[in-house]
Amino acid sequence: MFRARARWWLLLVLVLVGGCRCGDDPNVGGASASFRPQQEVVDFGRVLEGTQVRRSLTLVATGRAGVTVDAVTDAPFFVVVSQIVVAGSGTGTVDILFSAGNAPVEGELVLTAGRTTAKVKLTGVGVRPLPCLPQGECRDSRFDLDSGQCIESPLEDGASCIPSSRCQENGRCQAGACVGQPRTCNDDNPCTVDSCSPTQGCVTANVACPVPSNPCKVGVCDRNSGCQEADVADFSPCGAVSCKEARVCFRGTCQSVTPPDGFVCAPATPCQGEGTCSAGECMRPDAGDLEPGFSAELGGAPVAEDGGPVLLVDDGTVYVSVCGEDAGCWLAAYTESGLLRYESPYGDGGARTLLAASDAGVVVLAPEALEAYAPRGVGELRWRTSLAFADATLDGGTPEVMPGATGAGRVALTKEGDVLTYVTWSDVAGTEPLRSRLVLLSADAGAPLAMGPEEGGGGAARLAVDDTRGAYLYMPWGGRLAFTAWALPEVSTDGGTLMASGDALGDGGIASLTLEPLEVDVPGGAPSLALASGRLLVGTRAFVDTDGGVLTALDWDAGARTLSPLAEPVLMSPGGTTGHAFAFACDHTDGTPCVGAELRTVLRSFRANDGQVVTEVDVLPSPLLPGAFHEAALLEQNTVGVLADAELPNGQRQAWLEWIAFGNKLNQCSLPGRVEVAGAVFAGDLLHVALRRDGVWWLESFPLGGRTQARGWPQRNASPAGARRAVP
Repeated sequence: MFRARARWWLLLVLVLVGGCRCGDDPNVGGASASFRPQQEVVDFGRVLEGTQVRRSLTLVATGRAGVTVDAVTDAPFFVVVSQIVVAGSGTGTVDILFSAGNAPVEGELVLTAGRTTAKVKLTGVGVRPLPCLPQGECRDSRFDLDSGQCIESPLEDGASCIPSSRCQENGRCQAGACVGQPRTCNDDNPCTVDSCSPTQGCVTANVACPVPSNPCKVGVCDRNSGCQEADVADFSPCGAVSCKEARVCFRGTCQSVTPPDGFVCAPATPCQGEGTCSAGECMRPDAGDLEPGFSAELGGAPVAEDGGPVLLVDDGTVYVSVCGEDAGCWLAAYTESGLLRYESPYGDGGARTLLAASDAGVVVLAPEALEAYAPRGVGELRWRTSLAFADATLDGGTPEVMPGATGAGRVALTKEGDVLTYVTWSDVAGTEPLRSRLVLLSADAGAPLAMGPEEGGGGAARLAVDDTRGAYLYMPWGGRLAFTAWALPEVSTDGGTLMASGDALGDGGIASLTLEPLEVDVPGGAPSLALASGRLLVGTRAFVDTDGGVLTALDWDAGARTLSPLAEPVLMSPGGTTGHAFAFACDHTDGTPCVGAELRTVLRSFRANDGQVVTEVDVLPSPLLPGAFHEAALLEQNTVGVLADAELPNGQRQAWLEWIAFGNKLNQCSLPGRVEVAGAVFAGDLLHVALRRDGVWWLESFPLGGRTQARGWPQRNASPAGARRAVP
């Protein structure tokens, strides 16, 4: 009985155990429920920062029964749906998002179903895109994720664009270039000269009427009748003025009068009121210091090439090249009210010297190269051009030569801002013979536009540009005076280059500059050149008509003094009737040299038609103290402004601004403090000076009480910008 019951219970247990379907589909007998991921790694690849990418992972059921899988991961990976149902003997999909940063990342996807757990590795690379800016109009630039680089391509033809030159308008893209229509700037006013600047657009200036030979007449333009002569204001000085006798204009003629009491014998200056006659003497109030309009600390010492500009002024901006003791060197730009526009460090930290400035850029001399910096913004480097302009050898290589040299007085700017430079080089040893050539570089890129022939000789030379004709080059070592004109390249419709005139060189269509010798040589002259109204003042030796037709030697032998002319500055009146030059003067007649205060600096004025001396005046502030002459410029009303200093008995120096007219020193104003002058420039109604006071270098601006002459060759480099270009 007992054995029968045992067998019965054993049978019951076997039945119960056989009927259990733990985890299986109740409709699928004998099936197991599990899964496996189809991949061990999900790689999202390279993904742009800030974007999301979705990838799918397949889950495969390993039995005939269905299963529910939980999916979990961590940022920057995310699961779209956290529970996935996988059908029996089938598949399911889990979707994962990758939210990209800017670095490679790894993560883990954990999959769980009952007692089964699987892990999948997640990888991705977040990529920060480069700032892809197109190199110009009609170009598109995009970041390529695969290469990690910017890829540029042209826009479709016909797309609207803004031409790089403001002398063009209605631009349309054509073969990746912006092509515009010429802008018309004519204002239909015969008394204005209308032109177009590639950077400024339409520019209008008043017609420069010829300067009458009569000092009591002035050229004026009438819209209906053109340039006419008109009388200057009565009692305007036309010669020397004193309280004994004054040469003044009356009804258009220059007359000598005996001034009555109260007659203005000396004009007012910024530091002193006007002088008036009293009992035959010119009585003037006491003078004070000339107060600066602003003072800006430079943070270092200004640098300049010997004889080159220390300061340049263009379009209301003052430029200076500065070197600090440990901070390297940089180009600094200030407004004329003394606010700092920018300080642009030079790439290698080395020194640069100023040459010229325009709205196209600030040109400086770097070692073996010219560089141009933007006049606005942060003053970024626009271009750098090597001075190695020697001819290539026959096999296309480069000859063994020393890199070229250029510098102050050998760089001029055309009206368009293109750079004309006279370059000299020698063989590797740096010995004679020297070679030289004239080169024209584009304002926007410094690319060669035209070249003159390679010639023998070289060294200090002087360029002067006439806007209406071309350029003049004086080479003192041979006394040669030459003229060149040029025609800039024109772009053809098929993208090639057409030359308006001149021969193309075999190395890529660069125009040739032809140097035409003028019939007159000026041997033994100093490196100086000035230009006004069709007349040149060459080498402080002679006046020459620009057609080479007339030679008038300057009379440096007149008077008892022994004179040694200074190369620069030389100044030409707007009408080309008078030239002004400076010289060291010594009163000794026995041939012994002058020392200390005995050596003076004088300003001598010459008539252009015969070279004779008109006036001579000592420009140093004190007749008893030695001193130095720094800078001069033509001012309005036939006045020459002079900056000079004197060495005081204690060894310190004091600087003065002086006004000189018709051989008379009208007035002088002292600059405040004891100063060392590095350089100066006259611009508009201001004098800008780089000076050191109490061991600190400053840029300071002083009022002139008048304006700097803008026509002719009013100062050392013809204009405050150093362009070495004469305005008609």
